[in-house]
Formats: sequence, C-alpha cells, structure tokens
Amino acid sequence: MDKPAIAGGTPVRSERINYGRQYIDEADIEAVVSVLKSDYLTCGPQISALEEKLCQITGAKYAVVCANGTAALHMACLAAGVTEGDEVITTPLTFAASGNCALYCGAKPVFADIRPDTYNISPAAVETCITKKSKALIAVDYTGQSAELGELSAICRKNQMVFIEDGAHVIGTKYKGKVNGSIADMTTFSFHPVKTVTSGEGGAVLTNSEDYYRKLVLAREHGITRRADLQEKPSHGAWYYEQIFLGYNYRLTDIQAALLSSQLDKLTLFSKQRKEIVAQYEKAFHGLKGIGLQKEIPESDTTRHLYIIRILAESLTIGRREFFDALAAENIYCNVHYIPVYYHPYYEKLGYEKGLCPIAEQIYEEIISLPLFYGMTDGDVADVIKAVKRIALYYAK
Repeated sequence: MDKPAIAGGTPVRSERINYGRQYIDEADIEAVVSVLKSDYLTCGPQISALEEKLCQITGAKYAVVCANGTAALHMACLAAGVTEGDEVITTPLTFAASGNCALYCGAKPVFADIRPDTYNISPAAVETCITKKSKALIAVDYTGQSAELGELSAICRKNQMVFIEDGAHVIGTKYKGKVNGSIADMTTFSFHPVKTVTSGEGGAVLTNSEDYYRKLVLAREHGITRRADLQEKPSHGAWYYEQIFLGYNYRLTDIQAALLSSQLDKLTLFSKQRKEIVAQYEKAFHGLKGIGLQKEIPESDTTRHLYIIRILAESLTIGRREFFDALAAENIYCNVHYIPVYYHPYYEKLGYEKGLCPIAEQIYEEIISLPLFYGMTDGDVADVIKAVKRIALYYAK
C-alpha cells in the first residue's frame, strides 16, 4: 500500500502547488506599462475599450466595469431598486458578498437550498422562498457551471423579480449555446487573481437594459453625471456636473482595465486548458471510492473556475478535515468553497441559524477545491491525481 506523506510516506511533490494562481505574460505586462506611460491612469480610454470588449465577448448590450465583484453585486442591487424592507433570494454556498450586497441596500438576504448533484441553487427551492417582499434573485454559477438560467428567469418573470446572475465564476461558460453575461437582467463578474481572467481586483455588470445601464454608471461614479439630459439644473458651463444619486466610488483604473483587456485576449486559451484539466480529473476520479464528483447539466458548456471533490466519509476512515490535511502534507494546498454564508458570526447576530438549507450544509461538510488554473503542467495535474488517489485508497474502508 502506497503510504500518504501524512502517514510517513514521501510527498508526491517537493514544491507547493496552490488551488489557484494567476497567469501573467509579456503581453499583459506591456499593456500595463503602456498605460503607465500614458496621460491617463484612471477615467481614461481603457475603460470604454474594455467595456466594449466585454460586450463583444458576451453579447450583452452594455457593460459597466468596476472595482471588484462585490462592488458589481452592490451596483446591480442598487440598479434593481433593492431597498429597505425588500428580500433578495440567493444561495448559501457562495462567498459572503452574494448576501452582503442585499444588506448594503437595507434588504434581507433569503437563502434557498441547492441541488445535491450540481451544487447550484435549486429552482424549486427558490419558489418556496418567494414572498410579497421578494425583489430580486441572485443566482450564483457555482464553480463556473451555469445555473439553470432558463427556469430561474421564468420564475423571476412570473413573480416580477429582478434576475441577477452572480457570474463571479462563470466567464467563458455558455448556457444553451449562449455566452453567460447576456441572459439574466444583470450579470456580475469578478476578476480576482484566482479567476479565469484577472485585473488584480476588478468586476463588471452586464445588461441589455439601458435603464439599468444608466443606473449602474451612476452607482459607480458617486451618483454624479455630466450628461445634460440627466441633469436637473441649468448648466454653469463646460465644467458642470451634478450629483443626482447617492453613489459610490467603484471605478476601475485604466491600469487594471489594460491588464484585463489583455487577459481577455487569452480567454479561449485559458478556457481550453481548464477544460482539459477537468477532463483529466473526471477520468481519474470517476468511481474512486470515497470521492464524489459534481454533476454538470447538459445545458452548460462550462469553463470551471473551481474543481470540487466531495469526501464521502461513509466510505473512508477519515473525514474532510483529515483528507485536506493529508493533501497539504503531499504539498497539494487546496481550499474549501464555501462556508455557508449564514454560518458566519455576523449573520448569526442577525438571527440566521443552521438548518436553513440542509443540502448546502451537508455539501459544505464534504467539499474540497483542488488546484485548477492555466499554467498547470501535466506533471502538476498528475501529482494532484496521485495524491488524491493514494489518500483515498489508503483510507478506504
């Protein structure tokens, strides 16, 4: 029996590999340097150029780039008119921002359970959460697999709710042949370094609605406009601007925009390798005792941001914590995505309790995110596979 490192064996690799990592090439560096040498570091031409590129990639009519994915969610809620007394339905198996954005607006996050196979929000569970106060649905494309956008859109239309797709994981994915980003009322993106493409920090909101677009721009830029058709008072001159809304400074810099624009040129390449790595993992782990795999719906042509396995304790002599530590001993440093939002102390103080979403809670107890990023070598992938297999086989019941 091949002993895992944690049990006295030799680690499968001598160097640490993390679950995610950005890939930066010379083209990215040159794009940033070009901006640093230009007249504009912010509020310049790179912003509109990036927004146009995002529209071309996704098919959305409008794109508004911003400081980060959390800002994108907040802006989307503001544009949707979410306010005090409203309820916003979302999934608990997500980063806290998916719920926090409702709280920023004075609304209440309502958590709907997930499907036990895809780990995405369950349309049936969403319907059970709808009340007269329901203003919006925020559906997360967990790991990069598209949520069931068609069914969720229909639910929102039926109940006069705004449909916001939290697409922090999803860039590069298609739903029923259509690129994610132009399907929901608004779609938000995140460009954190562990995502498929990055601007360091950064986000965007995409929409086909001109009304939402105008509100999103105001939310990003202090609620201030220079547009004469939006101003409420006579102009004082060419310098004149007005604040007509309580907005925020959620701008992206031209430096970041240039980096992201260069990254987007490699999106197809990044997506291709991520799919190849996922295919290797799926083949290696299929049928492996003690390991559960995420199901993919046929409607989703997925570019995965995360690759998740479940540690099925009933088939092993160890649990998720021990398996996680055993991988670290092999120099495979993983993560867990995510702690259910309402588990956090802040949410507990708001009155949320365990038991709200039993499927999500069970999945959380079992999941581990394995390394998945562009630039992984065949050897890196082989090391991850070897580590998972040796641990699962050694501790199998």
